[in-house]
Amino acid sequence: MKHLKYLILINIVLAVPNLLFAQAPADTTTAVVNLQQSIEYALKNQPLLKQAYIDEQINERDIRIGLSAWLPQIGTTGSFQHYFQRPSFIAGGVGGNTGTGTGTGGTGTGTGTGTTGQQNLAIAHNVSNLGLSASQVIYNNDVLLASRAAKYSRASYQQNTESTKIDLASDVSKAFYDVLLSQRQLDIILQDIVRLRRSLKDASSRYQAGVVDKIDSKQATIALNNALASRKATEEAIKSKKAYLKQVMGLNPNKPLALAYDTTTLQAEAIIDTNMVLDYTKRIEYRQLQTQKNLLNLNVSYYKWGFLPSLSATGGYSAGYFNDSFSKLYDNNFPTSFAGLTLSIPIFQGGKRIQNLRKARLQVERNDQDLVNSRNAINAEFQQSMANYKSNYTNWVTLRENVALATDVYKVVELQYREGIKVYLDVIVAQSDLRTAQLNYYNALFQLLSSKIDVQRSMGLLRAE
Repeated sequence: MKHLKYLILINIVLAVPNLLFAQAPADTTTAVVNLQQSIEYALKNQPLLKQAYIDEQINERDIRIGLSAWLPQIGTTGSFQHYFQRPSFIAGGVGGNTGTGTGTGGTGTGTGTGTTGQQNLAIAHNVSNLGLSASQVIYNNDVLLASRAAKYSRASYQQNTESTKIDLASDVSKAFYDVLLSQRQLDIILQDIVRLRRSLKDASSRYQAGVVDKIDSKQATIALNNALASRKATEEAIKSKKAYLKQVMGLNPNKPLALAYDTTTLQAEAIIDTNMVLDYTKRIEYRQLQTQKNLLNLNVSYYKWGFLPSLSATGGYSAGYFNDSFSKLYDNNFPTSFAGLTLSIPIFQGGKRIQNLRKARLQVERNDQDLVNSRNAINAEFQQSMANYKSNYTNWVTLRENVALATDVYKVVELQYREGIKVYLDVIVAQSDLRTAQLNYYNALFQLLSSKIDVQRSMGLLRAE
């Protein structure tokens, strides 16, 4: 019994750490989201967008670092030196009486001759200096550039964040539509499986009744097996497409996800005005190039006015302490203070400023060509996306009519088969046509929705707020 008690105690001790460090149960509740909710979630949780916000904050710190040069720069210094042999230096003067003399004092000794006006001064063994200095920029080309560039630098990083949002809205929308397409395809296949199983049952019953031979049931079995294989492939495709949707949303991959949608609403959202006029300035890429040009123009101004002098005010205060005895070093001090202006004039830099100025102007000229190329690319992208949209719209309208026709044909053929007018091959063909028409219709619908996203993006109308 005693050994049993020890064994139980040991098991409890070993189990306690596992209980303490056990992970919290995973969240198994299914997240049901529509398209707008998916985009909103991505805007709050996508790591790429969070990085863009962090980049904005880093840039703000850089701006403040650059602007800090406009504020007074204050510093302090302190030093202590002990001389084993007291150094001396010659202090010269003009005029004086003839004669010689010596003197001693607490801080040093000195000898001098009045005829020459010079003194040989000896410093104490212990020397200490404490000082405070300050400077204030009055004009400096570097600091002026940092001040003028702050506005455009902020705009550049904000535009980068906006571009990331637009990319997210486009990627999430297309991924959402891709999952929906596969789900609708799966629904159609499941409906087809129901029809095929019913057909197989009917064919088997008719064979047992001696109305038809066994070929009908075999053909029904082949069609059913093909449908079952398509179901499995589509189910696996949905899993992979959902994983990608979770990635672009920034959703935990282990979190179950279900999509909420309304087919009627999707059909209404797929229609846009095809007579809209393209405006280049609405494209974020074009505005980013314009902001870059403003920054490059600031560089031109910087090098253009680089010959101007830098001017700053300076001032300082220091206290000197001298004594042979360390304990009395700070009893007396010998203060000095000053205030003044510092002027720095660049006279000749070997042609560096001129070459930098020419380089900056060439960079502006190159940026102008980027703007021209961007306009051409935006126009081509718009024309291509609009052509795809119009083509997909026509295809969608046509295939919508095909679904209605294929449904009617299948119903008639199935009824005729039951009455013995049609052979089972006609039923299989009608079922295949109906399934193909339905798959093509939904494929055209989601292609139309995807091309609508491309049109909105090409026109700069895609927004994610």
